[in-house]
Parts: sequence; structure tokens; C-alpha cells
Amino acid sequence: MTTQRTSGRRKQAFAAAAAVAALLTTAACGGGGDDGDKGSSSGAAGFDAANNKVAQASAAKKGGTLKFGAAQDADSWDTTRGYYGMMWNFARYYSRQLVTNKAEPGAAGAEVTPDLATETAKVTDDGKTYTYTLRDGITWEDGKAITSKDVKYGIERVWAQDVLSGGPTYLKDVLDPKGEYKGPYKDTSADKLGLKAIDTPDDKTIVFHLPQANSDFEEMLALVSASPVRQDQDTKSKYGLKPFSSGPYKFASYSPGKDLKLVRNTNWKQASDPIRKAYPDQITIQFFSDANQLDQRLISGDLDLDLNQTGMSPQGRTTALKEHKGNLDNPVTGYVRYAVFPQSVAPFNNIECRKAVILGADHVSLQTARGGPVAGGDIGTNMLPPSVPGAEGQKYDPYEISGANKSGNEAKAKEALKACGQPNGFKTTIAVRNNKPVEVATAQSLQASLKKIGITAEIDQYDGSQTAGIIGSPSNVKKKGYGIIIMGWGPDFPSVQGFGLPLWNSKYISESGNNNYALINDKTIDGLFSSYVTTLDDAGKTKIATEINHKVMEGAYYLPFVFERFLNWRSDNLANVYTTDGYSGQYDFVNLGLKNPKK
Repeated sequence: MTTQRTSGRRKQAFAAAAAVAALLTTAACGGGGDDGDKGSSSGAAGFDAANNKVAQASAAKKGGTLKFGAAQDADSWDTTRGYYGMMWNFARYYSRQLVTNKAEPGAAGAEVTPDLATETAKVTDDGKTYTYTLRDGITWEDGKAITSKDVKYGIERVWAQDVLSGGPTYLKDVLDPKGEYKGPYKDTSADKLGLKAIDTPDDKTIVFHLPQANSDFEEMLALVSASPVRQDQDTKSKYGLKPFSSGPYKFASYSPGKDLKLVRNTNWKQASDPIRKAYPDQITIQFFSDANQLDQRLISGDLDLDLNQTGMSPQGRTTALKEHKGNLDNPVTGYVRYAVFPQSVAPFNNIECRKAVILGADHVSLQTARGGPVAGGDIGTNMLPPSVPGAEGQKYDPYEISGANKSGNEAKAKEALKACGQPNGFKTTIAVRNNKPVEVATAQSLQASLKKIGITAEIDQYDGSQTAGIIGSPSNVKKKGYGIIIMGWGPDFPSVQGFGLPLWNSKYISESGNNNYALINDKTIDGLFSSYVTTLDDAGKTKIATEINHKVMEGAYYLPFVFERFLNWRSDNLANVYTTDGYSGQYDFVNLGLKNPKK
């Protein structure tokens, strides 16, 4: 899952990050969780009160306006095209799926539960056939019934990558691995429902036929990319400007990069929806070019929460921790932040040169650059985030990143340099997004560490809005000499497939939009993924996930920085609020309410 690009934070320096990290460590240790927290504002639920548990559950009332602020708009509000985590979270206001994540805090929120369907799938044919029956009373915003054909058509849109690119393609890859279907816009059948892998025998029944079993298939159907879309309302590339609602809210107005307003869908029926409570009368988003201004508006009470859910900026964090600690939550997210070494750029085609960087890096300094243990997270020791089954956290630390080598091991790093034929070090370039100040600070920290072992690293700040065509192009990476890329990733769904498949499987290496930056082409890793998708028992899947992570780390393709944490703001007026593993530690938007709707 990609994390949204954040604008307006380009001047943060490493020294400032270090200072904030020091403050965070002092201010947040032993924070407790009651209204008596020193620094809590009046009416606040308490520090970490909504972290994996529900705060103000009984206080939610019907009515009022729920006010989001954001420093970054969605990549697209089209359910087929959106890939930002916050978009998937927010889209449940206006879109429904056959199944979705449970509206519960913590780990339970990552579990799949029925939504449009009456129950989870009836799975037959050794895991290759999934059958669903739709609920009664499910309707579009104009009152017409949602049918199985609408669900099929919405899923078919994933095949139209030439028009609707940007979103996840798991369903396309699993249902049509040979790429035989050309998508609804090139479909020659009269009803444009020519995808053979999905049957709709009647308006209430939908059947999926997988060429090969995939144990995470229902997780893929819980993504918003599996939302229904009605053919007569499909405006193709313009659909993201005003999606047609199947949920409790519908688009009233939208000015990209400025504001968005949802109002009640009066044709939605509570009796047809076991997930959504639809507390507010309307929901608004105001977009800001300056993250500091956004934080000021949150702290002043003008807004209820940050849509982006990537943590407050250093300035806002400082004020909030000193004066409003009771309004903050500090969840562990599903994201791992890391450096990755493209093997196409010498000398990183040599494992010992990759190990030299891992061993020579000052991991405490890198953690500090990211905000310290509170706002940055625990030092990352491997590449599987804690929310994914099979993860071992810091217990698995093959390079002693959080132990003996946490401040860098110059001697061992120089041994590795000698072993890779570069005893005097070498020159390379670190690629980092220019609209991610914390990543720039991380690159500067790494640059300083590497200098001590003889590696001279230049930093190239590229346009963060052009990531897919810059670091996502292997040919450009090689041309630019990007030996080290600073990046991060979270799970699309909580499994090793939902996290690691795009990063580590050789079939996902592509000429543009590539995420396998290390260009890993390992038959053992590919084979483990193949075994994983056909393993149906949870214990077996967990074991394989652990094995995949170990193989990735043994290859020294990555230098993990942190298992990421955020400090996120919730207003005094926010009710029924909790963080969820279903959306990588974000607040679950779908059932937020207000204590005082008139405020």
C-alpha cells in the first residue's frame, strides 16, 4: 500500500528532526491514557485512548458535520484507481464491497466480514470457486437495486489499465493470469460483461472461478477496487470526480486540491448495511498546501482529524505534546520505512557491498531522523511489519541492527567492503522524494554514516509526485546511478502476499511503476510465494511468510529503518474513534461520530 505524498514540508532539516525526536522521547514516555494526563486539553479522551481501543464509544450522536483536513488529496477517488491508504479508508463512506474489514479496533479490524453479501464466501473446488449471495435492500444513490452484474462490472474495470491505471491489480492477476480479457471498454459482448472468470446467474448471485487457488482471494475482494460500478454511471477517466454512491454518503461537491463535501445518500438503508452507522449528516475535507497550517487548524478545534493519517508535522507535534497530549494517539502502523539497493547499479550487484551499508549505518541516528521512537517507531530489523502474520518484530535481527550494531559497526562494514572488492569504499547516489522532509533527513543521516566507512553518497531529491516514472523505472534508476532508494511500504491487506508480493516477486518487475526496486529475481522466494497462495491453513501460511522474510533479509536487499509509528490528532468532539490494523494503524473513518453535532 502506498502512503500518500505530503506537500508543504520541504524545509525540515536533520537537526530539527533530531530536536523534535528528543522532545518526543521526553514528553511521551509513560504517557498513560486517562483524562488526567498532564498536557491533556479539556474534554480530550487521553493519550493513546483510541490506540487499538474505542474512545468515546457511547458519546456518538447522529447529525453534524465531520471535518477532515489534509495536506494531500487522494491519488483518485475512483474506487478502481485509488491506492492511497487514506483513500481506501474514506471510500467506504460512498462505496460498498461484497466483504470488507470489520469496523473494530486493532487486529480485529483486519478481519474480513460480509458487506453487500449475506455472508463470507462459500468456497468450493479446492479453493478455486467463491460464491456470494447479495443482501436484500442494497441500493444505489438513485434508489435502484445493486445487482451482481454491477459488482462484476466494477471489478472488470480493473482490466482497463490503459484508462484507469493506478490502483491495485490483484484481482486481474488472480482471475485472468494470462491477460486474455481486455476490459469492459474493449469488451465485444453486448452487455460488456465478458469476463469469463465471473458468473452472474441471477441478480443476487455472483460466482468467481479462479484458475488457481489463492488463499488471500477474499482479502482482495475486501479492497475498494472490488466495489460495484453501474455501467450507465461510468464516466471512465472522470469517474473519480464524482463516483456514484453505493454507501450512506454521496458526493455533493469536489474541487481537487481544495475541498470535498459528502452528504447523506437518502436511498441508503441502515437495515441493509451491517457495517456503517452513518452518524454525521455531512462530511467535509479541506485541503492545505502547508502542513503546519493544517496542524494549527486541528489544534484550534476547527477540524476533527487529519485525512492523511501520516502523523503531525514536527512543529505541530511539539505544540500538541506540550499542551494537548490527551488528543494524541501513537499507533504502530503497518509501514516499514527502508533503504533498498537496486542490483542493476554497481557495486550493489554484490551482496557484500549491500551488507557494508547495512552494517555501517547508524541505526539510532536513522531512527532519530524519522522522529525518534515515538513519532518514528522502533528500529526496524527486518522487512515484515508487525501487523502481518509471520512477523517476528525485533526478535528477528539478522544484522544486529537493534543490538550490537545499532550505532553502526565500522570494522565489520569495512570487512564487507573488502570482501566485495571495494576496500577503499565507493561513490553512489541516494534517491529521495523532495516532498518527504523526513525522508530527506533520513538520507542525510545515512550519508553521514556511510562517509565514515569510505562510501561517498550524493543525495538526489526528485519530484515526489513522479515516483512511478523515476524510481519506478529500472532503466532510469540504472541511468541515474541510484544505488540506494529511500522508500516505505505498507500492506494492501494483512498477509505476506498483500505486503511483499509487489516488492519481492520477480514477476512484478516492470518497466514503469515498478516496486521491486531491488530487482529481486530469486527462484526460492518466487517458489515460496507460489506455495503460499495455495496453502489454505493459517499456520502453514504464517510459516511460509516467516520463511520469505528470512530469505529477503539473507539477500541483504534492504536496510530497514523503522517499524513506523505516528502521532495522530483527534479532536475533543470526535466520538467512537479507534485505530485499526485494517488500515495500517489509521483511525477507522467509517463509523466516526461527534459528541456535540452542533459544535
